[in-house]
Amino acid sequence: MTQLPKRIRITVGGVRLEAELKGTKTAAAVYAALPVQAPINAWGEEFYFKISGVTDYRETATNKVQVGDIAYWGAGQVLAIFFGRTPMSMGSDPVPADRVNVVGRIVGDATQLRRVMEAATITVEQG
Repeated sequence: MTQLPKRIRITVGGVRLEAELKGTKTAAAVYAALPVQAPINAWGEEFYFKISGVTDYRETATNKVQVGDIAYWGAGQVLAIFFGRTPMSMGSDPVPADRVNVVGRIVGDATQLRRVMEAATITVEQG
């Protein structure tokens, strides 16, 4: 029996997005750590923020991410949301600063986050 994807809600400023987490152990650890409200950092068109209590099982450690991907970076204990180019991008795809574990994906248009680049906090909750 396949496990249904776990849904989460992401709110930044006036933008609210839905996302689905994968069926991995790291994604389950992220889901269990919710809800979280945290100060948000931007690196190009990537938001990242601290999330505690998550074990990184590194099932999908990669430098290849796409717009809309949600990834966990274990070394920094942060969750990252990619919605466009980062400082390391050569083309249109984002490139993380280090290998990350992709744990989920935005459902819909992740580029809406470009409208809230000045937001101070992010809220992620089980949905």
